[in-house]
Amino acid sequence: MARMVSLQQPTTQSHHSFSLLTSSLSDFNGARLQSQLQFKRKLGMQNKGAFQVSASSSSKNILIMGGTRFIGIFLSRLLVKEGHQVTLFTRGKAPIAQQLPGESDQDFADFSSKILHLKGDRKDSDFVKTSLAAKGFDVVYDINGREAVEVEPIIEALPNLEQFIYCSSAGVYLKSDLLPHCEVDAVDPKSRHKGKLETESYLESTGVNWTSIRPVYIYGPLNYNPVEEWFFHRLKAGRPIPIPNSGIQMTQLGHVKDLAKAFITVLGNDKASKEVFNISGEKYVTFDGLARACAKAGGFPEPEIIHYNPKEYDFGKKKAFPFRDQHFFASIDKAKHVLGWKPEFDLVEGLTDSYELDFGRGTFRKEADFTTDDIILGKSLVTA
Repeated sequence: MARMVSLQQPTTQSHHSFSLLTSSLSDFNGARLQSQLQFKRKLGMQNKGAFQVSASSSSKNILIMGGTRFIGIFLSRLLVKEGHQVTLFTRGKAPIAQQLPGESDQDFADFSSKILHLKGDRKDSDFVKTSLAAKGFDVVYDINGREAVEVEPIIEALPNLEQFIYCSSAGVYLKSDLLPHCEVDAVDPKSRHKGKLETESYLESTGVNWTSIRPVYIYGPLNYNPVEEWFFHRLKAGRPIPIPNSGIQMTQLGHVKDLAKAFITVLGNDKASKEVFNISGEKYVTFDGLARACAKAGGFPEPEIIHYNPKEYDFGKKKAFPFRDQHFFASIDKAKHVLGWKPEFDLVEGLTDSYELDFGRGTFRKEADFTTDDIILGKSLVTA
């Protein structure tokens, strides 16, 4: 049976609470696992993604909306190491801190002794207003906001807020024949990410100092979206990898640790004031190329790739492939030139980091489901 990452229910059942946590959370520093890695990496990668940051000249009282699933885990560690007071606002359904592979006991204890928790439902606007106003946060990172209405009580509660940093999505861009997507490109008010687009518009209308980050596809350890995990499941099972159409569709992935550092780079940065930045990896990759990169990262043989026409199949409500079947990638030049940020991981290095610190250890978010694969492969055999 598949081994899932354990997320225990909190013992306290009260709806809202503020507490100093005594549990801990790993920084997932791949550098400390170097001697244990199954596959060799070049010397330059030994410190890839290591959370080595210098202390900020000014400590801030920072609130992270969310912070226990993926992006926030890495972001919160960076902020704590920079000397900021960090509070996570969550519903308390998942542990605020947990030790993860690769962390020393000392770092484990240090983080857990400093991270704070504000328990509540962000959709409870009255609670959000009263609780946030009482704490007077300097900066808010909104990692899990989807609608503008969820942001309004936060802004109203904090009239002296210094900066609101929002996790948006490159999915807001209007589909175009001209790529890569740039921050000035047309957006799609009907996209499934329209709530994020409306949030950006709301922030601009308030006069607050805001920054919006638009990631493309995010990958890395603890990824709850079936991005690299989808490929790893099939590679481990020794199965062919079904890819829609030609397989030369271009896409783009950005490592979560690089994204976390981008979020740090905009903090208190005047150049980031009221600006939008695309954040992702340096290069683009085809669907077929991604399958081969995942195989290389996990030490698997060259994969067998099966191409199919999605229009010839009825998968019902199941999703046969984890990416949108189109070219989809964005320019990160603005972030590089304006912020001085650049990704540290190339694709294979990043996928190796993800595999060795997560899937390769037997942990993943969803069990393998090859139902749609079998439909595709079954028809392929009959046709052949």
